[in-house]
Amino acid sequence: MKLRSIIVDDSSMQRIAVAKLVNNHPHLTMVGEYSNAIEAKNGLKNSNIDLIFLDVEMPIINGFDLLESLDSPPQVILITGNPNYALKAFDYDVTDYLHKPISASRFDTSIKRALTKYEQLQKVPEDDEYIFVKSNLRQRKVVLNDIKWVEALGDYIKLVTNEGNVVILSTMKSFEQKLPKDKFLRVHKSYIVNLEKVQKFNSKSVELDGRQLPLSRNKKNVLIEALHNV
Repeated sequence: MKLRSIIVDDSSMQRIAVAKLVNNHPHLTMVGEYSNAIEAKNGLKNSNIDLIFLDVEMPIINGFDLLESLDSPPQVILITGNPNYALKAFDYDVTDYLHKPISASRFDTSIKRALTKYEQLQKVPEDDEYIFVKSNLRQRKVVLNDIKWVEALGDYIKLVTNEGNVVILSTMKSFEQKLPKDKFLRVHKSYIVNLEKVQKFNSKSVELDGRQLPLSRNKKNVLIEALHNV
């Protein structure tokens, strides 16, 4: 098993140093390196990445700003020469935090943590299928079957779950694409429902957990067909 990795650092010397560690590690594959956050964000759109080695202090957009801009970031190992960022780093649920200069032994410890986390994520049973969402600057794990419905809130959306409400910065269209189509259906411009949670419906509304949600006129037949296939 090899984790597909990228390096994001404005220092060419630091990129060379980290790249050497990555290329010499048996469980890592170098996919690319970027000198700024904008290039990195564009690169992430086009590649399936498991791990980012991310510098904190970069011009224009720093490492923390980059993490906040990503909907579902991969694992992150932050790298910085300033030890004062350590506490803030873990507010972003990073896998590890490395202080420059990086020793080979400390680097290996970080990779072991990343591999362990990766293996844990792969072992989740199908009935506990989940996604990670960013809420209050943290990556939060949400089990799909716990979601009752999703509600639009302007520039945000609200996930109504068995464990409470989770508000995240996202569009309905973007979040809808992350959900399995055989389990979730957008019944209205402002609502996506978990089909397994639907209790009853009529031509104007859908009821889940005692709450009536609006049903668009052109979605009734789609809903009937979707419920037959659940």
